[in-house]
Amino acid sequence: MALTVTSPEEMQELGRRLARVLAPGDLVMLTGELGAGKTTLTRGLGEGLGVRGAVTSPTFVIARVHPSLSGGPALVHVDAYRLGGGLDEMEDLDLDVSLPESVVVVEWGDGKVEELSDDRLRVLIDRATGDTDDERREVTLVGIGARWAGLREALG
Repeated sequence: MALTVTSPEEMQELGRRLARVLAPGDLVMLTGELGAGKTTLTRGLGEGLGVRGAVTSPTFVIARVHPSLSGGPALVHVDAYRLGGGLDEMEDLDLDVSLPESVVVVEWGDGKVEELSDDRLRVLIDRATGDTDDERREVTLVGIGARWAGLREALG
């Protein structure tokens, strides 16, 4: 499923829309260059899930847990940019323990967290490159596994 997003506000709204279809145990992998909008999308996810705390990039702490304020799943926001290894290096974060009761969102997770779940949502964010202030992003949602079979319909 491909979408065009033209502003940070629209990216955040996409996150809120995605949050409506997320459930405990969901793994969301975000891919895109620096400044593409991964954290902005995650901020919208956090708003949609109704979690506590400001969603900011966890680059220097690697992972942040945002508990639910409404009895829903917590949001575990991971930035794997600085982690060089695969799942072995991620094991210290205990994501496999958090996953069943949380929504786990991993920025830069390709090649690092796929083994956590057979069902996962990959979100690829592409933006214009070079010397541009264009806010336009092409967002591709790729559902992997049976869990995501009805994604297009669920998002409306």
